[in-house]
Amino acid sequence: MILSKLSQAIKIPLKLAVCILITLNLLILSGCQNSTTPASKKGEPIELTLWHGINPPPNRDVFQTLTDKFNKTHPNIQIKPVYIGQPDQQLPKILTAIVGNAPPDLLWNAATISGKLAELNAIEPLENWLDKSPRKAEIYPALFESMELGGHTWSVPLATNNVAIFYRPSLFAAAGIKKVPQNWAQLKQTARSLTRDTNGDGRTDQHGIVLPLGKGEWTVFTWLPFMFSAGGELKGEIPQSPIPQIDNPGSHAALELWSDLLKEGSAILSAPERGYELDNFIAGKVAMQITGPWTLAQLQQSAIDYGAMPLPILKRPAAVVGGENLFLMKTSPERERAALVFLEYVIGEEFQTAWALGTGYLPINLKSRQSQAYQSFVEKNPVLQVFLEQMNSARARPIISGYSRLSENLGRAIEATLLGRNSQDALKESQERLTLTLDIATAKEK
Repeated sequence: MILSKLSQAIKIPLKLAVCILITLNLLILSGCQNSTTPASKKGEPIELTLWHGINPPPNRDVFQTLTDKFNKTHPNIQIKPVYIGQPDQQLPKILTAIVGNAPPDLLWNAATISGKLAELNAIEPLENWLDKSPRKAEIYPALFESMELGGHTWSVPLATNNVAIFYRPSLFAAAGIKKVPQNWAQLKQTARSLTRDTNGDGRTDQHGIVLPLGKGEWTVFTWLPFMFSAGGELKGEIPQSPIPQIDNPGSHAALELWSDLLKEGSAILSAPERGYELDNFIAGKVAMQITGPWTLAQLQQSAIDYGAMPLPILKRPAAVVGGENLFLMKTSPERERAALVFLEYVIGEEFQTAWALGTGYLPINLKSRQSQAYQSFVEKNPVLQVFLEQMNSARARPIISGYSRLSENLGRAIEATLLGRNSQDALKESQERLTLTLDIATAKEK
């Protein structure tokens, strides 16, 4: 978004705008990457940099431990993970690195960035390698939709997930609630019942649910399942149209649901762009929060009571495939071959089982899911069954080159509605803005 505004403001191409930002990011990049290191001499290890935004911190520790294990068993290949912020914060750094010819060797990010990276010719297609790998048959089938675009495979999944609603059983019991809500009407009623003045001072100090404030991808990711559940579709009525349809009946219904929860006083908003933080949930200030299984380790460490419920339904069950993928950046043949060895390790049963047990993410490897170790883990952590079952109705976010524009405009409509704007006006304006920007981009390509 910053790059687009700069480009529009001074009427220069986007790539030139990126170049202008290179100088501003040079010091940061020099400390975060080392892909400019000369090719290793014979007998010396190749050090590969992997940029990521793994969160919360305990999950980073798990990833580091697994990476260290790889490094010990592959003395000629050393992987160096570098945390560079959450996905919404990464794009300017990534674009600057690409234009400056200083990319990392491997990149962790949401699959939705595939179209932009492929458009910039910054990543290597993986189908030739993956088609020859026995690991391909082990990948959970629903994930291939997020890996592919334009006849190429652009990434492999590190892990997968979806979001459900975590809740505090003790707070449900205190409010006399015996069943979790199964539809939207029940969700609203449950949230009202959980909104309470617990200390008798005349002020609400416990809300039913927290909703994410912001226009970033986290807000979009947690809201989209409600749109799909309401029957909404982003493809539009004209199949061949490249313009996603933000302004659709399902969008209106989903925005009205979130807006109603706020108007009724049974929901509060998170801090801006921090809807994934669990502080108020752990403190008992909110009884429900939309989040995913990756929070399992953090919740266990907090020693609170918790459960998980499927997302309540309006018209149909719905979930959105989450998790992050790994991209092979264009560097040199030697470095790319070494990076593929690490990718083979990541999608394998050993890594996937250990990662799932350590973080709560759902394994992408079928053998890992079926392993005795993972099955025992699910028995001990039954909340995971909610997320595993929701994968049966999970949808991938659109893998298109213009996804960042789609997400930005969806996020603007959601944020504006949560801040009090009429949802119909917010959606109409966002649709017009998206159509305009994508039409301009299409015209430039022609």
